[in-house]
Amino acid sequence: MSTLEIRDLHVTVETDQGTKPILNGVDLTINEGEIHAIMGPNGSGKSTLAYTIAGHPKYTVTSGTITLDGEDVLAMTVDERARAGLFLAMQYPVEIPGVTNTNFLRTAKTAIDGQAPSIRTWVKDVRESMNALRMDSSFAERNVNEGFSGGEKKRNEILQLELLKPKFAVLDETDSGLDVDALKIVSEGVNRAKANTGLGILLITHYTRILRYIKPDFVHVFVAGKVAEQGGPELAERLEEEGYDRYVDAPESASAAAAELAEA
Repeated sequence: MSTLEIRDLHVTVETDQGTKPILNGVDLTINEGEIHAIMGPNGSGKSTLAYTIAGHPKYTVTSGTITLDGEDVLAMTVDERARAGLFLAMQYPVEIPGVTNTNFLRTAKTAIDGQAPSIRTWVKDVRESMNALRMDSSFAERNVNEGFSGGEKKRNEILQLELLKPKFAVLDETDSGLDVDALKIVSEGVNRAKANTGLGILLITHYTRILRYIKPDFVHVFVAGKVAEQGGPELAERLEEEGYDRYVDAPESASAAAAELAEA
């Protein structure tokens, strides 16, 4: 069984005001076949975690580890991480002018597998995945994400997920900007990819609506760059009702209590 393990991860980013700590000791273990949802307020570091796993150069790991089946992910280049089985569906997928979806997908598949897929099998797989995601066949010859709507870009991300077949997928707010119909289609694609490959999923979201279609095994509340609480699917329902105030206010309340105790 494959395992993605994050231990005591601390990450900083350079800003105009200097070095800013974002992640402050993240511990997380995802096994093959598990779905982990990360929920939290804006600015809590959820996307930073996603991009750090993927290897974005903007973020600096100051301490801690990320391992995939015991191998040091932090020592890998971005392309090595992809070949090892890591996949990131971005919150804001980028446009790649001059590169068609067809060329991009087959080149990526060849790089990951170490050999080009059979043309006949590959064309069949692409067509079936596009049909399932209700993508018009013309999208195969369009440049990657160029001129796509927000929903079309998200479907294109899931098309990549289905065809590249990673061990672990990090989905960074894949539900943002989707209407109800698109949300269902994208969620069906994620569930289909998991059913076909048994991949592990780290699903980052603000809202519970996507969790009605992609059922998590574990829910983690992310606040101030670390996991503040974790539990099962029922935790997401509680967050829907209560929000994040009790987590966000907790440090302030603790500081106030400490000040009162000191004065006493």
